[in-house]
Amino acid sequence: MSKIRRICVYCGSSPGSDPAYVAAARRLGRLMAEHRIGLVYGGGSNGLMGAVANAVVDHGGEVVGVIPEFLRTKENQFDRATELVVTRDMHERKQIMFDRADAFVALPGGIGTLEELVEQLTWAQLGRHKKPILLADIGGFWQPLVTVLQTMRSAGFIHNGGLMNYRVCDRVDDILPTLAAAVAPVSEAEKAGDPATVARM
Repeated sequence: MSKIRRICVYCGSSPGSDPAYVAAARRLGRLMAEHRIGLVYGGGSNGLMGAVANAVVDHGGEVVGVIPEFLRTKENQFDRATELVVTRDMHERKQIMFDRADAFVALPGGIGTLEELVEQLTWAQLGRHKKPILLADIGGFWQPLVTVLQTMRSAGFIHNGGLMNYRVCDRVDDILPTLAAAVAPVSEAEKAGDPATVARM
């Protein structure tokens, strides 16, 4: 992976209680479009999902929405997407989102956002991928999770924490530079053909 072409963004299908959440989603979408980085996301048009997708489209970017058949009405499928993939179930949805993305960003959200994020952290810890994962810590939203992860590590339940490769940013403008910096060492190690070096990333 030499560069980030698409980012999978996990986020709420509701706007949340703080206007800063929607503002962050819109800002991220605009920055992605301006840097020619495509969006892969859950395919809805409500809440933060709609905010980030609309911002990408409004600024000329690419949007790949991935939505299960049973959620097309409930989450108000995003008809402005460059490509809309309709899946049979949640498992197929998550696999396609993983396959189509080079990195993952978690904006604020609910149980579904948390579940998708933790799954990527789990896969990374098990060595199934080296794609960077970033928590957009808007207003300290993800700090409780960061604390839980630190507690798990100190209690001896996370043994390969370095493989999770996750970053935390509290400013939206730092997200893309942070992800770019995260993929750079992996890219150089892969170019050098040193599997041991890559495994330590």
